[in-house]
Amino acid sequence: MTTEIKSQLEKIALAKTIPFCYGCYKEAESGKCKTCGSDDLMRLLPGSGCEYGTDWVIKELLAENLEPVDVDEAFEEFVRDSYPQSVTIGWMTFDAVSIMKEMDPVSWNCAESEWESQMSDEDLISFDNGSTHYWRSDLEGFIEGHAL
Repeated sequence: MTTEIKSQLEKIALAKTIPFCYGCYKEAESGKCKTCGSDDLMRLLPGSGCEYGTDWVIKELLAENLEPVDVDEAFEEFVRDSYPQSVTIGWMTFDAVSIMKEMDPVSWNCAESEWESQMSDEDLISFDNGSTHYWRSDLEGFIEGHAL
């Protein structure tokens, strides 16, 4: 399913960019430069620049239109939903997340990594090896909104 989303994003990136001959510094909308005849063209995204390929265009479009997922925050929310109870120590009350993170940060980090790995197979998608994540539903909404 991730490859399908990637494929749809590539189609959007191609539709939003213009073939560009960097050697002649001219747009080549036909897919071949009319001046030099080259078909080794970059992709020009008006207002952003030009470069080879579509990965950078996808990254630009997603950065402009979607909010990346804060994985730490999303995991904390997941744990809070799973363990909503509070812990009272003396006169102080803490939520379970605060106690778990403080008392065993190694276990917390392992659990977060495992959760992220499981979510990456289902709902959490990254196109840059885990540096930036997006919710699948947000990506699908973006694709629907830019349907070709």
